[in-house]
Amino acid sequence: MSPPLFFGLFSQSVWSWAVWLCLLYVLVKAGKLYLRRRQLLKAYSPFEGPKRHWLFGNAHEFHGDGKDLDVILRYAEQYPYAYPLWLGNFFASLTICHPDYAKAILSRQDPKDNFGYYFITPWIGKGLLVLSGQKWFQHRRLLTPGFHYDVLKPYVKLMSDCVTVMLDKWERLVPKDNPVELFHHVSLMTLDTIMKCAFSYQSNCQMDSESAYIKAVYDLSYLVDFRFVCLPYHNDLIFYLSPHGFRFRRALRVAHEHTGKVIKERKQSLKEDIELEKIQKKRHLDFLDILLCAKDENGQGLSDEDLQAEVDTFMFEGHDTTASGISWILYCLAKYPEHQEKCREEIREVLEKRRTVEWEDLSKLPYTSMCIKESMRLYPPVPGVARELKEPITFCDGRRLPKGTDVLISIYAINRCSSVWENPEVFDPLRFSPENTSNRHSHAFLPFSAGGRNCIGQNFAMNEMKVAIALTLQRFELHTVPGKEPLTQPQLVLRSVNGIYLNLKKIDCDKMKKI
Repeated sequence: MSPPLFFGLFSQSVWSWAVWLCLLYVLVKAGKLYLRRRQLLKAYSPFEGPKRHWLFGNAHEFHGDGKDLDVILRYAEQYPYAYPLWLGNFFASLTICHPDYAKAILSRQDPKDNFGYYFITPWIGKGLLVLSGQKWFQHRRLLTPGFHYDVLKPYVKLMSDCVTVMLDKWERLVPKDNPVELFHHVSLMTLDTIMKCAFSYQSNCQMDSESAYIKAVYDLSYLVDFRFVCLPYHNDLIFYLSPHGFRFRRALRVAHEHTGKVIKERKQSLKEDIELEKIQKKRHLDFLDILLCAKDENGQGLSDEDLQAEVDTFMFEGHDTTASGISWILYCLAKYPEHQEKCREEIREVLEKRRTVEWEDLSKLPYTSMCIKESMRLYPPVPGVARELKEPITFCDGRRLPKGTDVLISIYAINRCSSVWENPEVFDPLRFSPENTSNRHSHAFLPFSAGGRNCIGQNFAMNEMKVAIALTLQRFELHTVPGKEPLTQPQLVLRSVNGIYLNLKKIDCDKMKKI
């Protein structure tokens, strides 16, 4: 046989085998998807839900136009307690919209679901947010001392300083008579706060938002959200070959290099002062000090990889979520001026002419605290949390879910559940007065989740919100902008499709004296 003929036959044989292997792969993949669909249909069969499209499932009903949460609420009214939502025909999650069901889930130790948190893991690593099991328990125990009130107390002054920088910027914008888009400014302020409080790092990010690290954090936040809503980007190969994927990896490298440098420098400075007591004599402890010095009962601390993950996790959780909360709270106070004025009166009585909030002031703002909670009820910074069941569960009405199924606790829907909240769309801070709170379902209000996996930084976040609201209302009147009502968009945190715009009016000295 001549060589050309031999190689031609060999080439045809290789191609034939390649085609057969591709067909086999497709058949195996199709078979797995078919079995997966059957499993899901069986798992969610006890629960009625909205009609599914033959190809898109329920995904085609969500357009990212500011009305997605209205769809969730409409179905919550139609299917009390819970209903399945389908993304295509091969992925589904049970959406929980009643506190009885939420309590059943959150009283357990189920891990976060892989799908919901998969896209953010390259950034924040396997820290407290995504860990489960024994490793989560170890990290939680080691990190808890970092949120003791003795550690949080000095942060209030730093928070005040960061808020003041933001308000000074706003004062320069007010004479221009243009509405201010809150989220951008508040996000820079919360980023500044977290870096100063948690890592004693002077970032100057509010005045220099063009720094490489600040831009990297902004890019990562945006790209994680964008990937979540862009279905083709759910595939790793498609995403990483795309321009967005290249941008994501570049930002990831900058962010990790920065946090790695911060950790390395702090480790070096702590070499001679290993014990926390010695460090505390020189300055107040921050979150990073406690992370570096934490040891379990076996004398085991966090590895370098674990340290990096917890620092990046805290940067994300303490920045974006709090920025969302503060922005929506200010919007609510602008929308309901009578409550804004009551808060301002209370704040003036406590602060008088001081421009800095102190630790002791935080407990003296009950009405402001109620307004903050009512705003977070209507606009929860984290609109939902997801779990993957590691064991079967039977709910209070007898319906069951098997092991391995996914559930999404819709905090947004629970907060507006008409069977739990009277007139749920009405802004009424008195819902959170002591007499009303005592009779409420324990899982009707979940701004920081609940159970063993509740938010470890909730006191830090609440303190920062109180400081921001108090100092803002002391200096500005807030007014909504006609024709620019924000449209909610559920992403990793609750955002607005079209921004959150307010008109700000500086309060003059004469008015301050009258108040």
